[in-house]
Amino acid sequence: MIVGVLADTHIPKRASDLPPLAYQHLAGVDAIIHAGDVLSAGFLDRLRSIAPVHAVQGNNDVTLSLPPRLALCLAGVEVAVIHNSGPREGRPRRLRRWFPSARVVVFGHSHIPLCTWEDGQLLFNPGSPTDRRRQPSHTMGLLRLEDGRVEAEIVVLD
Repeated sequence: MIVGVLADTHIPKRASDLPPLAYQHLAGVDAIIHAGDVLSAGFLDRLRSIAPVHAVQGNNDVTLSLPPRLALCLAGVEVAVIHNSGPREGRPRRLRRWFPSARVVVFGHSHIPLCTWEDGQLLFNPGSPTDRRRQPSHTMGLLRLEDGRVEAEIVVLD
C-alpha cells in the first residue's frame, strides 16, 4: 500500500493548489493522509477524487469539521495522525505516550520535514508542499506499508 502524506497545505491562503509534481506523486496512491491545516473543503474533495483521504483538524481549519486525532490500521500497520505534536524537546516520549501502539505517527504544524525512528516508532512530518517557511524546499511524504513493514520517504517538490 502506498500512502501520500500531506500537511500544512493552507489552500487557498498560501497557494491556489498543490504543485504539479505533488499530484504526480499522488497519482496511483492507495490512500492520502493529511495532517491538518487543509483550510478548504473543496481541496479535500479534490484529494478524495484521487484516493480515500484521512485528515485531521489543524489549528487553521476553523471552517472544517475534522477529528483532532486519528488512529488507523493500514496494510497491517498502526498509524496515528495529529496536527501539532508539541515542542521538539520531549516529542518522542510525548508521542509514544499519546499513541503507545502506533508504529507510525504522522504530524504537521511546524512545516519542518522529519522522518526518524524513535524506539520502534516512526515520527513523520511531511513538511509543506506550499509553504516551506525557512525550509530549503517544498515537501510531501510517501509511506509504503506492507504486511506490517514500513518504508517512508520525504519527497522534495522543487
